[in-house]
Amino acid sequence: MSKLKLGILTGGGDAPGLNAVIYGIVKTIKQRHTADIIGYKFGYKGLYNNDFIELTNESISGILHRGGTILHSSNKDNLFAHPVGTDENGKPILKDMSDVAIENMKKEGVNVLIVLGGDGTLTSARDFARKGVNVIGVPKTIDNDLASTDSTFGFDTAVNIVTENLGRLHTTAESHHRILIAEVMGRYAGWIALHAGLAGSADVILLPEFPYDINAIVQKIKDREAVGKNFTIIVAGEGAKPKDGQAIVSKVVEDSPDAIRLGGIGAKLAFDLEPLVNHEVRSVALGHIQRGGETSAADRILSLRYANKVVDMIEKGEFGNMAALKGGAMGYDSLENVIGENKIVTKNHELVKAAKDLGIIFADGDGC
Repeated sequence: MSKLKLGILTGGGDAPGLNAVIYGIVKTIKQRHTADIIGYKFGYKGLYNNDFIELTNESISGILHRGGTILHSSNKDNLFAHPVGTDENGKPILKDMSDVAIENMKKEGVNVLIVLGGDGTLTSARDFARKGVNVIGVPKTIDNDLASTDSTFGFDTAVNIVTENLGRLHTTAESHHRILIAEVMGRYAGWIALHAGLAGSADVILLPEFPYDINAIVQKIKDREAVGKNFTIIVAGEGAKPKDGQAIVSKVVEDSPDAIRLGGIGAKLAFDLEPLVNHEVRSVALGHIQRGGETSAADRILSLRYANKVVDMIEKGEFGNMAALKGGAMGYDSLENVIGENKIVTKNHELVKAAKDLGIIFADGDGC
């Protein structure tokens, strides 16, 4: 390989820890090698437009703790199916424009591309690897639903934020004898709801994996009333759904590779539940607050571990792979293996059992 020059991009939804990974890669590479590093702005859009910034020790100073990403992000750009116009019906015409990105990298002398993203972003990383690009992936999602790694950065921060807000909801729920529902992110995986529900002392946790029976929730509320607990805290993952029902789709973004946007289960459940109980029922969707603010200490450390592994992989020529945490140790897996494999909560998971043993219900009809 000629002189080392890295390109870094961040794609998909932002997550606390992205800046920490960028920080770790730049600092580590500069410590070990004489190398240039650029950061493409707005994910694959920047790669297509050859829009980038130089990444140096000076430009990344002070970003370790910051949420978001200094490179910005986009979840609408798939260069292998890129809109180049519209047909006579106004539908977008999609074309493989990945060669434009490859030519841009060649023009700038970029010989390693580091991609920080979730399933959609890493799918394109795999496709670039198939075309001969030296690609290394880093798993990013607050949902913690990528099967090839034990944990993704951003998850711990999101759980901490939800847990703190559940504490705030407890005081107002108890004061007014209300049923309060906190809707949290996670899409089709319930990890945020499960962890935060446990840490935040929820009474009911509704997961996308376990369709719920509203009658079980009503009974839980009545059981609490019988022992003088006239309020209830419910945590609902945004992909949760009633038995014989569907997850709530808040909108469809046609020009996004992942077009479905979930949201609204908290409001639906509040509407359905209030006529069945002798309490006012309110819902709050924590939404993007779960992505914001400072990165937790645990996520900073995890991000730096990923960054260090990436540099090791570059030095060993282990391209076409994604850095991964397995059994507490850093390793990697092929990008061919990590796409489309989602990690979900199962009935026999240790934390599900622990929650039930604490009296928390999932309203799933299986011991509730």
